[in-house]
Amino acid sequence: MKKFLTIGEITKPHGIKGEVKVFPLTDDIQRFKKLKRVFIDGQEVKVSYVTVGHDRAILRLEGVDSVEEAEKLRKKLLVVPREEAVKLEEDSYFIEDLKDCTVYDEEGLELGKVADVIQTGANDVYWIKKPKELLIPAIRDVVLSVDVEAEKIIIKPIRVWSDED
Repeated sequence: MKKFLTIGEITKPHGIKGEVKVFPLTDDIQRFKKLKRVFIDGQEVKVSYVTVGHDRAILRLEGVDSVEEAEKLRKKLLVVPREEAVKLEEDSYFIEDLKDCTVYDEEGLELGKVADVIQTGANDVYWIKKPKELLIPAIRDVVLSVDVEAEKIIIKPIRVWSDED
């Protein structure tokens, strides 16, 4: 499992004193209020203060004192050590941990690796790009087991109907 988890992406500067606007890549935007530090490009950066809106967070990062310095951080990812991540409910997983898991059907046929997880609102969808593109709904009737430590997901295949059926 990964030692660091991505929690947000800096989208642009905010104001003229070096604050940055962050798009959250976490289900709980309020978790930003508890941040004391983040890592950007492997470097620890202290968080001076945070304000949270309904869909964005604004952070003041130590050492970032101008709009020009904040602009250099555009598109940078904010990561935290796993031990500082929020606690998950049972049968919940960090998207970072699901990425690169190999998906098998219940017969043992390898279907590919999870390239990304699409959050649709109703349920998540595991996106496999290779060897052929598949979208797998992350629902109990389909996903039989998830073992992020072994990087293995077992699913019950969904029968696809066609005009020939």
